[in-house]
Amino acid sequence: MFKKFICALLFLTSVTAVAQTEGTADSAQKPQAASNPVVVMTTSAGVIELELMPAQAPITVRNFLRYVENGFYEGTIFHRVIDNFMIQGGGFNKDMLRKNTLPPIQNESANGLPNLRGTIAMARTNEPHSATSQFFINLKNNSALNAKSWKPGYTVFGHVINGMNVVTAVGLTQTGQQGPYRNVPVEPIIIEKVELKGAQ
Repeated sequence: MFKKFICALLFLTSVTAVAQTEGTADSAQKPQAASNPVVVMTTSAGVIELELMPAQAPITVRNFLRYVENGFYEGTIFHRVIDNFMIQGGGFNKDMLRKNTLPPIQNESANGLPNLRGTIAMARTNEPHSATSQFFINLKNNSALNAKSWKPGYTVFGHVINGMNVVTAVGLTQTGQQGPYRNVPVEPIIIEKVELKGAQ
């Protein structure tokens, strides 16, 4: 009886050791947050921090960071806000004048990153490869925006790591129509600056 107990104990110890080893291996394969760039978006509604995913969306992240480094987003607004859908910004100033942008980029929506709540993705027209500076942050899981086998979707390139309460609050703001544009916040929500965290 004692012999059987010892054998059982050795077996459980062995299983636990294997499980611990497998857990460590799984963790090592996951991307570390510290290795990805983080941007701090200071808005009139509060601060939002976003971790970008260059391994999955290299073209998109490089494009976004070019706008960040050039100070392009300073003074732009969240110009399109739809509750329980998304908040969109990065293309217009508070007078709803469109800013000049860099050339459009290649669509990377088939990168395996879905449009989940709190993710940031590129806005575009019906032309898949038309994204320039505008982006949106998802207020819910928007699976309809994901790439399908027969059509491109909207490229996710990062996610909110701090300030989702700010994103949610922006999503609840009162909106109206301004000229030809709908869903425009009545009180402008200004993007004051976007900076790469840790940049000198």
